Amino acid sequence: MTSKTIYSSQAFSVMRRFAATLSITALLLSTFAVGLSAQNMKAPTGKSAAKLSEDQRILHVLNRLGFGARPGDLERLKAMGVENYISQQLFPDKIDDATAETKLQNLETLRMSTAQLYEKYPQPGQLLRQLQRRGDLPADLAAARDNRAKGGANATPNAGAPKTGDANSPRGSGEMQGPGMEKTNEAAKNNTAPANTDANPMNNAEYRRAVMEYFKENNLRPAQFMTGELQMSRILRAVYSERQLQEVMVDFWTNHFNVFAGKGADRWLLISYDRDTIRPHTLGKFYDLLRADAESPAMLFYLDNFQSVSPNAQTPQQRPGVARGPLAQLMRGGNASPSMTNNPQQRRPQQQQRRGINENYARELMELHTLGVDGGYTQKDVQEVARCFTGWTIFAPRGAGAAAQAITDGRRLEMLRDNAGKFYFNARVHDDGEKIVLGHKIPAGGGAKDGLMVLDILAHHPSTAKFIATKLVRHFVSDDPPPSLVDRVAQTFIKSDGDIREVLKAIFFSPEFNSPDAYRAKVKRPFELAISSLRTLGAETNGGPQMHQWIARMGQPLYGFQTPNGYADVAENWVNTGALLERMNFALALVSNRIPGTRVDLSRFVGDFANDKSVDKEKLLDRFITLLVGGEISAKTRETLLKQLNDQVTVPALPRMQTVSSGAPVNPFETAFQRGNLPAPGGPQQQQQQQERQPQPGRQLASVNAATIDNPLVKIAGLILGSPEFQRQ
Repeated sequence: MTSKTIYSSQAFSVMRRFAATLSITALLLSTFAVGLSAQNMKAPTGKSAAKLSEDQRILHVLNRLGFGARPGDLERLKAMGVENYISQQLFPDKIDDATAETKLQNLETLRMSTAQLYEKYPQPGQLLRQLQRRGDLPADLAAARDNRAKGGANATPNAGAPKTGDANSPRGSGEMQGPGMEKTNEAAKNNTAPANTDANPMNNAEYRRAVMEYFKENNLRPAQFMTGELQMSRILRAVYSERQLQEVMVDFWTNHFNVFAGKGADRWLLISYDRDTIRPHTLGKFYDLLRADAESPAMLFYLDNFQSVSPNAQTPQQRPGVARGPLAQLMRGGNASPSMTNNPQQRRPQQQQRRGINENYARELMELHTLGVDGGYTQKDVQEVARCFTGWTIFAPRGAGAAAQAITDGRRLEMLRDNAGKFYFNARVHDDGEKIVLGHKIPAGGGAKDGLMVLDILAHHPSTAKFIATKLVRHFVSDDPPPSLVDRVAQTFIKSDGDIREVLKAIFFSPEFNSPDAYRAKVKRPFELAISSLRTLGAETNGGPQMHQWIARMGQPLYGFQTPNGYADVAENWVNTGALLERMNFALALVSNRIPGTRVDLSRFVGDFANDKSVDKEKLLDRFITLLVGGEISAKTRETLLKQLNDQVTVPALPRMQTVSSGAPVNPFETAFQRGNLPAPGGPQQQQQQQERQPQPGRQLASVNAATIDNPLVKIAGLILGSPEFQRQ
C-alpha cells in the first residue's frame, strides 16, 4: 500500500468520524455563537429583575469557586448554606484535606528538594558527560556510546525495540529523547537521514536500553517523571480536594505567572514553583506572592534573569579562604560542568557572550504580572527595572553533574542538596548605581533592596490594582468584566493592601457575581472541563498520562504554554469546530471507560431502572439531565439528544456500584519504567501538535462517536457532557 493510499484512508476515516458527530457539533457551535453574542452585549445597569434560584446559586458557586459539583454536593451545600461554604473556602488551611493528600502519596517528586531532583532525575546527556569526565562511565554505556558514535544515533537497531512513535517509545518524553529530535523526525518524514545524529543518543535502542538499566541499578529515574507527576498532582488535587477554591486559585496564579516546562532546567524547578511559590500565597497579600515569584528559580530561569548581570561587573577577586571546600569549587567551576558555575569568568564562551543586562523579566513583570500593557510604564522604566534585578540568580541553575558527583562523592551530595537550584543574590554582578522607576528614585548602593523596592512600587500601583481586578473579575464573573465591579474590586485591592482574600470576597458577594447574567456565562477551558467531568460523574482517576494527553489534545497542556502570557480566559479562544470535536471525543471516551487509569460507574445514576426491560427514552434522558446539568438544558439541545436514542431504551445489565477508593493510586510512570517503557505525559513537547489538533503519530488516543455506541447510558452521558450546557460554568 502506498503512502498516498494510507493518507487517503486516514483522511476518509477522519471525515467519516466527523460526519458521525456532525449534528451534535453543529449544535454546539450554533449554541455557543448565541452565547458569545450575548456576552458581548452591554451589561444591564442596576440589579437584574430575576434572581438565581437556590439550586442555581449553589451550582454557580460550585462551578466558579471550584471545579464542579460531585454527587451529593448540592444537598451538602443546602444544609450548610452558600455563604458559610464561601467563607470556609476562603480559609483552606482550616479544611481537612486528608483524602486529597493521600492520593498524592506515591508521587515522590512532590516531596523532594530541587537538588534532590537533580540527583535522582538527571538529564542523560549531562549524566554521561560527567561520568565520562570522571572516568566512571560503565563499560556497557561506553560500548553503547562508541557504537552510536560509529554508526549514528540509529545504528545497530534492535528488532524488538520500539520504533519512534510507537506506544512504548519515549517520544514526547522530553529529556529521554535528547535534543534535536524534531530535526530527526522531520528527516524521517522526508526519507532522508540527518546529517549528524550524534546529538540524539536516545534514538538508539541499545544506547537507550543501557541508560535505562544504569538508571535502575543506581535508583535513578527519567526526567519526564517530574513534569508527569506534577501534572498528576494538579489533576488529583482538583478532583479530590475539599479545598476547591485553593485549587482554582493555584490554576489562576500558575497561569498568571506562567512558566513553560519545556525550557531547560524549568522541568526540575517547577516542582518547587508549585509547592513553595504559588500554593502558599494564593490567598495572601499580592506583594508576598509577587516577591515569591520574583525569587523563584523557575521564573528566574524561564525569563533569563538568572543570567542578567551589570556590564560593568568586575571580575571577583580571590580572598583568602574563600575557595575552600566542594561548595566553593562548584561555585567556581572545579569538577562541575561549566554551565553549573555562577562565576561569569568560568562560563562557556556562549554564556560569556550573553553577559549583560537581560530585560525579559523586567518587561513581563510590568506588562503581565502587575501594571498591564497600558499601565503607564516606558521602555526606560523597563531598562531601570532590569538594572534593579541584576544579580538575582540561581545557584547551580542546571544542576549539571549533581547525580554523577553524588554517586561517587558523598561529601558533595550534602552540599548540593542544600544549595543546588536555590535563589541567591550575587552582589558582585549587581548594578549598584542609582535608578529611577516610575518616577521613584532607587538610591545607589541598595543591593538586593533595589528589586524589593521595585516590587513594592508595582504591587501598590493603581494600575496593578486595576489590572489584577480585571483579570479576577473576568475569570470569576464573565468574559466582559462589568466596569463598575472592576472598579469596586480594584478599590478593595488598594484599601486592603493587596489582600487577595478580601478581593475575592468583594467578587463573590457582589450582585454581579450572583446575577443570572453571570450564571453559565463562562466557557470551561480544557482543564476545567476534564476535572468537572470527573467530579460530576464521581469518577475514579489516577490523574495519569492518558488524562494529560486528553487535556493537551483539547488544547491546554499543563505547563505547556511557551510564552509568558499564559492561556486565554475568554470563550473565543476555545470555541471552534476542531476544539469542540475533541471535547466531544473526550466526553465519549470518558464515559466509555476508554481512558486508562480512569473509571466511571454510571450505575449510580440509574439503579432503580435496572429491573425494567425497557425505559422510556425521555425518562432516562431527563434523569441524566437532572444529575449532570441540574435539569437545565435548552429545548434545542434536548431535541438533538433525543434523536440519538431509540423510542425505547433497554438498560444494560449493571454491575454492582463501585466503592470510591480512598487510597493512593499506583504511579503509572513508575509502573511503566519498571516494565521498560515510558508513558509520555501530554505536555510541552506536544504543544505544537495539540494546537494543530493533530494526535501524536503512533500514539492515537481512543476516540469514539455517538453513532457507534450501543450502550444508551454511555451515549446519553457522553452527549450531555459534550453539550453546550455542560461546557459552560
